[in-house]
Amino acid sequence: MDQLIFYFKLGLFHVLDINAYDHLLFLVILTVPYVFKDWKRVLLLVTMFTLGHTFSLVLSVYGVVSINKSLVEFLIPLTILISALYNLFTAGKVSKNERVGLLFFAALFFGLIHGLGFSTYFKTVVGSGDKLLPLLEFALGIEAAQLLIVIIVLFLSFIFQTIFRFSKRDWVLVTSSMVIGIALLLLIDTKFW
Repeated sequence: MDQLIFYFKLGLFHVLDINAYDHLLFLVILTVPYVFKDWKRVLLLVTMFTLGHTFSLVLSVYGVVSINKSLVEFLIPLTILISALYNLFTAGKVSKNERVGLLFFAALFFGLIHGLGFSTYFKTVVGSGDKLLPLLEFALGIEAAQLLIVIIVLFLSFIFQTIFRFSKRDWVLVTSSMVIGIALLLLIDTKFW
C-alpha cells in the first residue's frame, strides 16, 4: 500500500509541479474548447492522452523504444503548439462531433510523445526491479492530476463565459493564443537547435 501511495503521489505531483507546465499547457489546450456538459468527451480525450503516454512510458522503461531526449524535449512543445493552432483555426467553425475522431487520435499520438518525456524521470526513480506495477500506479497519479487540471480549466471557462461574458469563441482564441506564445518560447529554448 505504501508503494501505491508513493508512486501515485509521484505521478500526481509530477504533473502538478509548476516546473512541468508543458504538461499543464497541453491539458489546457485539450480542454479549453469544452464546457462542463461535454465532460464525457473531455474525459475520453484525457484518458486517450493518458493511455498514449503510459504506453510509450512502458515501451521506454523496458527498453523497447529509445529516442533522443533533445528530440522529445522539442516534440513536446511542438504538440502543444499544433494543438493550440488547431484550436485557434477551428474556434467557432467546426462542430465538436465532426472533429472528435481526429482529436482522439491526436490526444493518443501526442500522449505517446509526452510519455517519452516522463520516461527518463521515471527510470531514475524506480531503478531496477519490478517496473510494471509502479508504472501503473504512477499513471494513476498522472490521470488524477490531469482530471484535476481539467476541472479547473472547465471551471475557469465557466467563469469567463458566464460572469465576464466572454463568448466561447473568444475564450478559446485568447487562451489558445497565450499558449501559442508560451509554446513558441519553449520551442526556442530546447536544445534541439
